[in-house]
Amino acid sequence: MDASRARTLLEAERAEVEAMLTEITKSGSEDRENGQDTGDSVDTAQPLESEGVDDAVEASLRTRLEDIERAEKRLEEGTYGLSVRSGQPIPDERLEVAPTAELTVEEASERS
Repeated sequence: MDASRARTLLEAERAEVEAMLTEITKSGSEDRENGQDTGDSVDTAQPLESEGVDDAVEASLRTRLEDIERAEKRLEEGTYGLSVRSGQPIPDERLEVAPTAELTVEEASERS
């Protein structure tokens, strides 16, 4: 995959993740400021569960940002598209679907 296409994919991925992160952070802050009034006075655990879900989603999005940053660094170093484990090329088809992929499909399936 050429660097221009990789950069475009990573920029799109970053924009998507940052937008979702902004939204989840804003939503969580509003919930906390409003006392997480869900309208259901019987189920007091619901606000805590919602907060836990928001926190988990936020953590996942931050992990995705870290993945993007590592991929951008590999792009700068000229190693983007090569497995970080074996150095084998990662097929363009995989990078189109998962631009932050660090391993070949085979290597990733071995991890599972």
